[in-house]
Amino acid sequence: MWEQISANRTRSIILVIFMGAVLIGVGFALGDYFFGTPYGGVAIAAVVWIIMTLVAYFQGDSILLATAGARKIEKKDHPRLFNVVEEMTIACGLAKMPDVYIIDDPALNAFATGRDQNHAAVAITSGLLQKLNRDELQGVIAHEMSHVKNRDVLLMSIAAVLLGTVVILSYYFSRMIFFTGGRGSRRSSDSGGSGGAIIAIVGILFIILAPIFTQLLYFALSRRREYLADASAALYTRYPEGLASALEKLAASTNPVAKANQATAPMYIVNPFRDKGRAATDWTSTHPPISERIRILRQMGHSASLKAYEDAYEKTAHSHVLPHSALAGAAAAVETRAPSAEGVVEEPDLTARTRETQNMLFGMANYRRIDCSNCGTTLRLPPNFTAPAVRCPHCGTINAVN
Repeated sequence: MWEQISANRTRSIILVIFMGAVLIGVGFALGDYFFGTPYGGVAIAAVVWIIMTLVAYFQGDSILLATAGARKIEKKDHPRLFNVVEEMTIACGLAKMPDVYIIDDPALNAFATGRDQNHAAVAITSGLLQKLNRDELQGVIAHEMSHVKNRDVLLMSIAAVLLGTVVILSYYFSRMIFFTGGRGSRRSSDSGGSGGAIIAIVGILFIILAPIFTQLLYFALSRRREYLADASAALYTRYPEGLASALEKLAASTNPVAKANQATAPMYIVNPFRDKGRAATDWTSTHPPISERIRILRQMGHSASLKAYEDAYEKTAHSHVLPHSALAGAAAAVETRAPSAEGVVEEPDLTARTRETQNMLFGMANYRRIDCSNCGTTLRLPPNFTAPAVRCPHCGTINAVN
């Protein structure tokens, strides 16, 4: 989908230039206020712009993963998840498998980040690992892999870091106004006291415009990329129902993602915010309606092709969504496969998935495991446990801790 990739590159450049223009304008005003001349402020703003752009490009993914509380895992930590990611890497045609991260959160969600196909990562919540079967997990991973292949992840990384910069600036400008009382440099004050008025106006504008920038960014990033990722996921898995069923479970979840914020929300597969105790709503500025996405996937019938998705979208939305470059070389018909069998040795059921995920989280937290010498119950001891023995809560046996 070269049209989508090209569009994302263009948007990334526009975002960088726009942020530079905002910072230069602010530097001009602050330079006049603090130094009595705008040139010093402009120079500082230019340096900040260059640094933040480089940080967003080279370290944006690390910042976003850290913000989400994601921790990198290895294959031994969760072999089933790694197997699914490996399968989707091959299906997507990526040269390198993305790194895999886990977010210890009961919410059902996931996102991808990075700057290109060779520097990418997928992050999955522990709640999602517990609730989704293999077909549903494949659908979610394939969706996120599509963002990597289409270079959506670079756009999102730059957008989130630069948006975060704007929000931080708005906060500190408001504090600056409060603590300085609108007093600038002596030279600025001698020139008519306009410096205080300028800094006050700039600060107030940033306070007002920060949330507006957020909303404008959401619309600039376009909901269309989510439809494109859904279409690609259906093709890569050859099972549209897997992603449709996963989206149903994600929509029904009442848990918000604890560490999500306005800057990172567009990265997630569904809106990470929830009203307390309520499921996700269709009306959100960050994502297309979930019910519409599910309906399109289920109208694809027995074909998993991009053409089938385009036809289903046209029936639902009465418009087009996929770029011509994607449809031009796409196969007209791609037969869907049969669903995986849940409960067999290779495909754990809900209980087994819950135990599997819990064991992974305990291992990541460096808990020790000992088995009760009497009843065989597995006891997990935290890293700071120093007692020489522990009592089994089931049978009461005192077990020595080696």
